[in-house]
Amino acid sequence: MRFYLQKIGFYVVALWAALTLNFLIPRLMPGNPVDILIAKMGAAGQPVTPQTRQALAIALGQGGSGNWLQQYGAYLANLAHGNLGVSVVDFPESVTTVIGQALPWTIALIGLSTIISFLLGIGLGTFAGWRRGSWLDNLIPVTTMFQAVPYFWLALILVLVLTRVVALFPYAGGYNVNAGIVPGFSLQFLGSVLYYGFLPALTIVLSSIGGWMLGMRNMMVATLSEDYIVTAEAKGLKPRRVRMTYAARNAVLPSLSGFAISLGFVVAGSIVTEQVFSYPGIGQLLWTAVSNDDYALMQGIFLVISLSVLAANLLVDLLYGLIDPRTRARA
Repeated sequence: MRFYLQKIGFYVVALWAALTLNFLIPRLMPGNPVDILIAKMGAAGQPVTPQTRQALAIALGQGGSGNWLQQYGAYLANLAHGNLGVSVVDFPESVTTVIGQALPWTIALIGLSTIISFLLGIGLGTFAGWRRGSWLDNLIPVTTMFQAVPYFWLALILVLVLTRVVALFPYAGGYNVNAGIVPGFSLQFLGSVLYYGFLPALTIVLSSIGGWMLGMRNMMVATLSEDYIVTAEAKGLKPRRVRMTYAARNAVLPSLSGFAISLGFVVAGSIVTEQVFSYPGIGQLLWTAVSNDDYALMQGIFLVISLSVLAANLLVDLLYGLIDPRTRARA
């Protein structure tokens, strides 16, 4: 219990630090979202009065009074009510609504692709380390070659080959908007989402599976030389039990930390992937927010990213205590 309380206490402090930084950074950045929105209204020929400016300042969260400490208190109060402000890009939509529309796309694509690449890499790496010198072990340099190729270059090559030369998959979008498909939990919509998401998912898996596979293979080789593995084999235990219960369980521990970081940054999406494939996720939304100086939207996205990273790392830290009892003993 002490081990888990220490972990939770640490992440509570880390959460407070993330919220505080998320409050300070936009206020230290140059520019004013009110001026940006007024410039857009002026370019569209709409009249801008002092009353209009004051109303926009209040709507965008720029009209608060008091010092920074009072504004910080108001900021925490708004967070408690789920109020992240108003987006300049999609004015007058709230930041919560805009992020809520893009978040499921990123979680479905990047999240599932990250989990699939991790499970495949760990599984293949386990057998490659167990059977050194086999064809699977010799396949590792090929998988690491895909990881060495620049991410955007690999995506562009797949787009060229599989959408232009072979014409198997679409090159852009999240689903077929021209077929009259209504988003929802229908087989037609889900099938279209899987079809349009296969190519970007393939890019993510190919570019990341080599690292997981190589790391797990090397850890398996090092673990197999430990005394408790030799003892388990000398006792006549079945090879499958030695491989999975004794070797793989200990070899996978370093990979879990990297997986926690990767899983946490799933919410950030892959900006390169979503840009290349015009995928409507958080990465594409963040690019749009930065391009249009939408500070409220950037602040909301950074907050969601911070929370997801902290939550993923907390989950893995707690799982560490279950997988490796030695961590609880050192607490």
